[in-house]
Amino acid sequence: MLTMRRRPQDSIPTSSMADVAFLLLVFFLVTTVFPKDKGLALVLPQDEVQVSQSNVLHFLVDSEESIAVQYGDNPQQRRIQVSEVESIWRTAVAATPGLIAAVKTGQAVRYGAMIDVLDALHAAGATRVSLQALPN
Repeated sequence: MLTMRRRPQDSIPTSSMADVAFLLLVFFLVTTVFPKDKGLALVLPQDEVQVSQSNVLHFLVDSEESIAVQYGDNPQQRRIQVSEVESIWRTAVAATPGLIAAVKTGQAVRYGAMIDVLDALHAAGATRVSLQALPN
């Protein structure tokens, strides 16, 4: 008796491919961890506090993104670079402990310019920072 040999199939069975793909999709969705946005770590005061201007060092960022520093209510301003903020803060806080850094920006200023000043203050160890908007 002659029997015919079966030829091996050339195709891959795909009947359960959708099930496997669905299980992989569910697995990756369940095991994926999404990081939380850190943002800026700021503690906002509950009440408005009156502060003597002699305890405030103003960093003014204008629409051209140039930075000026002003001590207290002294009208004299000095133009500085972002790289100078850290050393100016360290010098001023050594002379006046409890000093507050007031970062004032205009409405047309790029957000990154303010963040550059805040980063420099953070690197200098400033813990008391006030954010304010410059009047037009």
